[in-house]
Amino acid sequence: MTEDCLFCKIVSGEIPSYRVYEDEAVYAFLDINPASEGHTLVAPKKHFNSFTDLGAEDIAALFEAAKKVTLALEKAFSANGMNIGVNNGEVAGQEVPHVHVHVIPRKKGDGGRGIKSIVWTEPDTANLEGMAEKIRKAF
Repeated sequence: MTEDCLFCKIVSGEIPSYRVYEDEAVYAFLDINPASEGHTLVAPKKHFNSFTDLGAEDIAALFEAAKKVTLALEKAFSANGMNIGVNNGEVAGQEVPHVHVHVIPRKKGDGGRGIKSIVWTEPDTANLEGMAEKIRKAF
């Protein structure tokens, strides 16, 4: 736990929340500024600033819980779909520096859009092989 982290305080119970799911590794609660009815945040109980700080076991626990939350939200709200995503870093919209997955129920005709509506810079696609090679070399 990081003592100045909002989500660490929520996980510990220091700040109240609307918990929807909890297990030994993960705590899921309603977003108090939701994008749709049932918008839930799924966060590891351990503090991690960045998604890339998570180990394989932490990622597995986080996304297994996100799947459970998704299934519950589909049932609870008769959702036609879900947006499931992670904002990683302030420039990407991460408002709280504690890793969390957004699970946002969607209904047909709700006016929302898909993940590509977050950013659309229209990069040059003339050299996709060069782009792929650059990424492969980064591993």
